This record gives sequence, structure tokens and C-alpha cells, in this order.
Amino acid sequence: MTHSERLSTCSVQMDIPMQDAIRALDRGSVGIVLVVDSENRLQGTITDGDIRRALLTRSNALELPAGEFVAEKHNEVYVIPVTVPQGSSHAAMLQLMHERVVSQLPVLDEQGRVLDLVIMDDLISPRPPMRALIMAGGFGQRLMPLTENTPKPMLSVGGQPLLEKTIKRLRDISIENITISTHFQAEKIRGFFGDGSELGLNIDYIHESHPLGTAGALGLMEPADEALLVMNGDILTSLDFNAMLQFHREHDAMFTMGVRQYDVEIPYGVVECDYPIITDLQEKPVFTFFINAGIYLLEPKAHQLVPRELPKGQKFNMTDLIHLIRRQGQPVCSFPIFEYWLDIGKHSDYVRAQQDVQHV
Repeated sequence: MTHSERLSTCSVQMDIPMQDAIRALDRGSVGIVLVVDSENRLQGTITDGDIRRALLTRSNALELPAGEFVAEKHNEVYVIPVTVPQGSSHAAMLQLMHERVVSQLPVLDEQGRVLDLVIMDDLISPRPPMRALIMAGGFGQRLMPLTENTPKPMLSVGGQPLLEKTIKRLRDISIENITISTHFQAEKIRGFFGDGSELGLNIDYIHESHPLGTAGALGLMEPADEALLVMNGDILTSLDFNAMLQFHREHDAMFTMGVRQYDVEIPYGVVECDYPIITDLQEKPVFTFFINAGIYLLEPKAHQLVPRELPKGQKFNMTDLIHLIRRQGQPVCSFPIFEYWLDIGKHSDYVRAQQDVQHV
């Protein structure tokens, strides 16, 4: 995509619905859209992180026009867009990106009209931003008899093992170093992927001789210098992992958890009382929560907090790790996932995955 094509794709008018702005964000694939007026003057920006932060605080955020959305960006990381004037040098732009922890810079003329959109990859060669750990040791008991002789992550989804689909998505965003945590029928996973060379990857393995909990396997691998993406092996998702990394860095987080909105509908009228007086009554209300989506980003310092050895029978879970980090006063962030996401835990999920996979 040329610079002019990128700018055209990523620029939207103020009255465009947010759903269309999100589609422009996806098409542009650079993590930002520019909201402009009829004279092409920049009125604001919408990043992937802006959308996810808004979802944490405003349930109707995606129902607004783009211009209204940017006008309501209160308490965001950058309410006023980070921009550069026409004629700025590459060195100056790169320094500003590092100082402000951004990956995109709109270039403006003296009247505030958008002339270009520069991204970090224009200025430096991209490097693998993180390594990955895929947790693939579960028994998949709720999917019996499908998992009687097949590890759950190796079940076919759309004609290929789910784990293969996940690994290829990681490869497509330049994650080259992948560790797979195994337990149940580990030899079938190792035999299929080997060292990853056929996929152009470096794949290694850690083996849980007994279940260690949702974070215990981290104690079996050495912390690396870069951020570590950890995800359950039974998830089908179109999540933009690079967007998650950018969000993680914007908030200077030590640990970021992917979360998913989950609505619970109460099939009765809910009564609130200040005994014995009824203070409120809601007819069949819907309560919205965020649930753990089984996808995490950890800084090396967070990884180092995981015990290297656990007493036999003891487990160490992600919740234990989060509590440790928070007790140290370090930031733990939530990252809302609005892309496709499905935890394949039971038979109905597996049937749905077969139907949905072509769109993921």
C-alpha cells in the first residue's frame, strides 16, 4: 500500500458511524484512523487502544459517530493527537514516537490539513516484537470422545488442527519463537510440529509431568528479554496481537490480560431493597461483565515472579501471578477483545467453530 493509499484508507469524516471507522481501521492495518473535516483538517484520531479503553467505560461507545467519539476522549492516553509538521526529519519523527510511545504520526501543514501518515515501520526495519507460549496440555474432557486419542488443541477446525491455525497466525505477525506447553498426549503435538522449521519458525516445548495450573508452566521456561504472549491452545480468535502489544506498552503495564464482554440476562424482575422498602425494580435486566479470555502479555519481570519449582500437587494460576504483581504496586491492565473469540470447551463450541472458521 502506497502512502497516498494508506492515507485515503485511514481517513474518515466526522459523521461516519464508529462501526465504519473500525472497518477503516481494519483495512488500513496500521492501528489508527484519522478523523477529518470537509477541508481535510485533522479533528482527532481513533486508535485501536482508544476503542478498547472506551469499551471498558462506555457500553454504547461503538454506537457514536466518529466525530462525537473523538470529542468524548476524556482521560485517554492522548486526547490531543501526536502529530508532526510538514518537513520533519525521519530522526525527529522516530524520536517523538519513542518518547510518546506511539507507532503512527499524522503529518500536517500549517493549516492543520493532513498531508501524510507515517508509521514506525516506514522508519525502521520491523523486528519480532515478542515471543509466544501456547498452553496445550489440557485433557479436553468435556469434548470426549473427540479428545480420547487427540489433544484438544489438535482437533481439526476448518481442515487443520486448531493449534496449527494459531501458530500460523503468530507467524504472520513475525513471531518466530514459540514454546508449546504439553501434558496430555504430548508426543502427538511434538510429532506434528517438530522444531517448527517446516513453518519457518523456532518451536520448542516444555512438558508438565502433572498439571501445574494456568501459570505454573511459566516456571519451566527461562524469562526472555522481550514481552511474552501467553494463550490457551483451545482458543479460536482473530485478535490483533500487535494491537494488544501496543496497548500493553501505552499503559506501561507489567501484565495485560485479554478480556471479553459477557452479558448475563436475568429472566426475572430484579428487586432492590433497603429492607423492607423496595428502592428499585428492573424487569429482566442484562448485566455486563468482563471475563478472562485466556490471552496474556507479560513483561520479563512478571515472568520472573513465577515459582521455578512447585511442591507436588500444588498449582500456580494466572490469578496468583496477578495478585503478586498487584501487591508490588505494578500495573495490571485489561485489554478488551472485540474481534472474533471462541473458547472451544464443549461440543457446541466445536460445532460453532467449524461454522465460523471461514470468517476468522
